[in-house]
Amino acid sequence: MSTIRERNKEMILRAASEEFADKGFAATKTSDIAAKAGLPKPNVYYYFKSKDNLYREVLESIIEPILAASTPFNPDGEPAVVLSNYIRSKIRISRDLPFASKVFASEIMHGAPHLSSQQVEQLNAQAKHNIDCIQSWVDRGLIAAIDPNHLMFSIWAATQTYADFDWQISAVTGKAKLDEADYEAAAQTIIRLVLKGCEPD
Repeated sequence: MSTIRERNKEMILRAASEEFADKGFAATKTSDIAAKAGLPKPNVYYYFKSKDNLYREVLESIIEPILAASTPFNPDGEPAVVLSNYIRSKIRISRDLPFASKVFASEIMHGAPHLSSQQVEQLNAQAKHNIDCIQSWVDRGLIAAIDPNHLMFSIWAATQTYADFDWQISAVTGKAKLDEADYEAAAQTIIRLVLKGCEPD
């Protein structure tokens, strides 16, 4: 019974991610989510109670891996290793959770109206921790004297691109869907650019 429940919830969550990413919160209908999931509409309400709750669940599904991606960051870590691991984690998120990533990006662009104050605090604290860590490397001469804020913004933009602009990337590369080799090439390219840019003067 629990297996069926979890499977149905996962199907609804995946369908909701796609619908919210495609249409936004306001334009998305629970009937469209149910149809995409291949389940009756009452199931959506049975498992999630409301469209608002379902939207928040989609956001929660992406916030957890975003927070987890920063695990490597610590002042005593090797900058090249920490930054490489972080970039790979962010690419994996865009690869494995592209629709939830788009929903999250849209939420942030609209001022995060559906995020709880606790979630905003967590995300801001994570960003500050990462930035402080980078600044400590700069202060000790382990990396170039670059602005840590803008380094983080650049990494976010470069890795998020593979979720937000997947259609354009597919069109340019001539592939219907990027494969594992493409994401590995993306990770290697971004890592090389970042590490070369961070080399001490």
